Amino acid sequence: MAVLATAPREAHAIPAVWSLRALLTIGFLGVTAGIQMSDRGLQAILLSAIQHSFAVSDATIGALQGLAGVLVGSAVAVPLARLADRLSRKRVLIGLIAAWAALMMLSAVAPSFPLFFVGRAASGVTEFAMIPIVYSMIPDLAPERHRVTANLGFAALMAAGASAGFYFGEAIVAAANALVPCAIEPWRKAMLLLSLAGLPLLLLGLFVSDPPRRAAADAVDTGGSLGLFLRARWQAVGLFVGVAGSLMSAVQALNPLIALALERRFGADLGPIGHALGIVTLLTSIGCLPVAGFLDRTLRRRFGLAARPLIMGACALAAIPFAALLIIVDDVDHALLMVGSFLFVTCTANALVPTMLQDLTPATLRARSFAIWSFVVSIFCAVGPLIAGSLSDLALHGRLLEAIAVTAIPALILSAGCAMRSVLAAARAGESSPAGAAARD
Repeated sequence: MAVLATAPREAHAIPAVWSLRALLTIGFLGVTAGIQMSDRGLQAILLSAIQHSFAVSDATIGALQGLAGVLVGSAVAVPLARLADRLSRKRVLIGLIAAWAALMMLSAVAPSFPLFFVGRAASGVTEFAMIPIVYSMIPDLAPERHRVTANLGFAALMAAGASAGFYFGEAIVAAANALVPCAIEPWRKAMLLLSLAGLPLLLLGLFVSDPPRRAAADAVDTGGSLGLFLRARWQAVGLFVGVAGSLMSAVQALNPLIALALERRFGADLGPIGHALGIVTLLTSIGCLPVAGFLDRTLRRRFGLAARPLIMGACALAAIPFAALLIIVDDVDHALLMVGSFLFVTCTANALVPTMLQDLTPATLRARSFAIWSFVVSIFCAVGPLIAGSLSDLALHGRLLEAIAVTAIPALILSAGCAMRSVLAAARAGESSPAGAAARD
């Protein structure tokens, strides 16, 4: 994809070398995003208890994991990202950390499911608003030649946090039972305990860098107009959303519901499932990053701008057999193997998405562009668990693992199809543009 950027009136050069403060800032942002994402893993482990407390159906739980967890959060994150494009990104981030901690506490004490749903949706706003801001800051902190590495490093820290919510879910519940004196259900205590992580993050956030927005010397001026940018790049943006959105729909059909599906299908205990999914999530989310980096470097020399959509399409096709095998697995170990394989190939594809979007979007619109992308893709993400939960209720008589597979496979096929069109479009653009030759260097 060709790079289209907007030059600020006072353009700052892209940093040539790392600074210690830039490294520490990216590390802090990764840890903070990881801790925020860990509440999703913890909630996935606690779904059975939450469902029992509020006496709701699988479809309602699917809506919680999709609509509240993804769609609502990413929608409201768009105006916050617009604010970050105009004001201090550091101040906005500190405000989001404080809001996340407060909303976690409110969710933990919600007396009814509608209030719990609202609290989790509002908490999702803070998480989804933070990630676009961070990805808008990384090109201003990292030297250009290390930008992919910085993106992957941030993703690794975020993935470690997400997996920790799975892996340490049982330990968090046990610690919360011992430390929280309130006479409330254990899952509520666990959420209260996790919310306390916001306090040290707020203090450390005061010392991170707030970098100026930087633009390349050959940046094209769009006048700061999001509409002008979208009109100029509508086809590339549409294909990008088709590839990433469909892929995320398949991933989210599995990821937030898999703990409940395995517990129900195989009668497994919460602790072993949580530990296994924590390890699987960590290994696949982090293990895919060097693979993605290697494939990007290797294939970009040959295919130029077409390399990244090519990688995504190939990974989407590779994930289809693993999703299909979930229908016929006969024990939990084989199911976990299929889940791990599915997540590894889909995570490999998704690892390059932030870099692709940074290449595509203007510097002064970057936070908004990431937030809007997150919202559009979150529609696909919300569809995944909602369809899987509804299929389980209405057609498959509670066979949630089969419903996950039936939902994921068509989404993967659609993603691969959009990727192929994106490869062809990027190849044509590379042949007719100097940017195509530059991408191979």
